[in-house]
Amino acid sequence: MPSRILIVLISMASFATANAIVIRHDTGYSQYVASESSFPAVFWLEQRSQRKVCVATLIHSEWALTAAHCVEETDIRGHIQRGGEYIVQIAGLTAGVDRVVMHPNYAFRYDEANFDQEVDLALLHLEASVPLPAPIALYRSSDERDRVATMLGWGFSGLGTTGIQRDDGRFRQARNLVSDAQSRLRFDFDDPRLPGTQAVDLEGLPGLGDSGGPALLETETGWHVAGVAVGEIAAKDAPVGVQGLYGAVGVYERISAHALWIDSITGESAD
Repeated sequence: MPSRILIVLISMASFATANAIVIRHDTGYSQYVASESSFPAVFWLEQRSQRKVCVATLIHSEWALTAAHCVEETDIRGHIQRGGEYIVQIAGLTAGVDRVVMHPNYAFRYDEANFDQEVDLALLHLEASVPLPAPIALYRSSDERDRVATMLGWGFSGLGTTGIQRDDGRFRQARNLVSDAQSRLRFDFDDPRLPGTQAVDLEGLPGLGDSGGPALLETETGWHVAGVAVGEIAAKDAPVGVQGLYGAVGVYERISAHALWIDSITGESAD
């Protein structure tokens, strides 16, 4: 892996507040604003004032998929352990999370030496089956490399020239090319000013608070969850603590590599 440190996209940090998704400097925020009604199976896990923290995706009528470190960074597990359901809003309707299943290879706050062994995924079980919206299927093929994925989230935003800057709690999307598909998916935040750039029209990366959010691939049968946001490898020579600069690498768990584990918990294929 690169020698740069992977920064988990947790919810709290000492950055100035003010959007979700870090974007190109030459495009404008409005083009990145997404409609929640277009992705009703994607929902946030916790709200602190206007800030929406961590993201999950409904992949089954009774199960949602997120990053395991989101369970640690929110009150989900503590709330359940105190004997209650953890309430979320899915497509405007209330649902209760009553159980969490962490991937067996997850160890919170891993060290860099064990980066390739950890799997930062968790499944959230809903107390009652959700008839709507329709779940998003898992992407099961191994051809993700060089495909353009859509990323979603409500977290911090900013520009590739300056890094993350603000957090207004708005739902945003970005697109990016899968640059590597091995144990995890990686997305290079390409600078559109450079010769030979591979930056796409809505180039971007997730920001703080976007952990657990999906990287979606569109197929002939609709959207599929190909990845789950878990962190960022900082741009080379980035100042300490500055995220979201051009040259950074977004890191997502690769769902095709873990579909069988997910199936073993949900009890059936989500397709």
